[in-house]
Amino acid sequence: MASKTYRICTLPGDGIGPEIIAEGKKVLQAVGKRAGVTFTCTDALIGGAAIDATGSPLPDATLEAARASDAVLLSSVGGPKWDSTDPNAPRPEQGLLGIRKGLGLYTNLRPVKIYDALAGASTLRPEVIKGVDLVIVRELTGGLYFGKRERFYDEEGAGSNGGRGQRAYDTCEYREYEVERIARKAFQAARKRRNKVTSVDKRNVLETSRLWREVVHRVHDEEFPEIELEDLLVDNTAMQLINRPADFDVVVTENMFGDILSDEAAQITGSLGMLASASLGDGVSLFEPSAGSAPDIAGQGIANPLAQILSVAMMLTYAFGMDEQAAWVQDGVERVLDDGWRTRDIADGSTPADHVLGTSAMGDKVVEYLG
Repeated sequence: MASKTYRICTLPGDGIGPEIIAEGKKVLQAVGKRAGVTFTCTDALIGGAAIDATGSPLPDATLEAARASDAVLLSSVGGPKWDSTDPNAPRPEQGLLGIRKGLGLYTNLRPVKIYDALAGASTLRPEVIKGVDLVIVRELTGGLYFGKRERFYDEEGAGSNGGRGQRAYDTCEYREYEVERIARKAFQAARKRRNKVTSVDKRNVLETSRLWREVVHRVHDEEFPEIELEDLLVDNTAMQLINRPADFDVVVTENMFGDILSDEAAQITGSLGMLASASLGDGVSLFEPSAGSAPDIAGQGIANPLAQILSVAMMLTYAFGMDEQAAWVQDGVERVLDDGWRTRDIADGSTPADHVLGTSAMGDKVVEYLG
């Protein structure tokens, strides 16, 4: 019987991206060998690397390759090399936003879980983080990041000093169907977990949030009445994630709030280098670590590849329906940590020097534990 073959568009991107995606591929090939499945990875350009090579953060060829694949595995984009105050200059992040829009990826899932072996890496007390296991469901293609924006010089101005000078605006806009579909994804996720959804908005100020809350409640009442639903304002949520993180199950929110809160929740674990994410729509899905490109350590071989490896596990589940094989990867990572192996970012004073591994060695160790 012929082996099943999956085509994966791999996007190394910038900074530490090429280093950690290599470890994701390494683990993926090990899974394929054990499962009798072939994974074919083809690299494409995105972000700063794409700007340097083509002038565009998302070349047409990359989007075409992504659409022709069974899944996309992304690493990271960005870095100070491409920072510019010129509003017309291409920016690496435009590549990330563009591929999300181009693939119709409107749902981002970001699990946040405390590994017992890493409880000491968190800045919060062990009794506060004990049992933390939540997922943030972020709307990914609406809101401020995709609204109309402009910067211009205002000749007339207003106010006592004339107010002349530069002006800028960004437009936050949501449509009813966009809120419906992300709410539905959140309630479906809760059904497989602990049956609780926290919907985050800023209803006391924003009209988009008032629409958000009304639609979320309607979807809940009509389709998911058995799920517990609570509403929290975004500023209160930021506080409660630190105060009582173990009380959260599924958190659903709009694009910018989700961007900020997911990074805050990530820090509960002690390192952004431990968190994977999945971006889902109705077609090809994309999987990536939650951390950035970390240009300050790029090329040193010390970056933590575990979030990239856990992104591979999410890809196995959500893109290929390979739940058993995803569990192999997740269990391998947990066993590595339980046995005391660390990269520099998650090591502490009690970690023996010979148990602090570089990027490639940590990937090798996960592959070893897969067996």
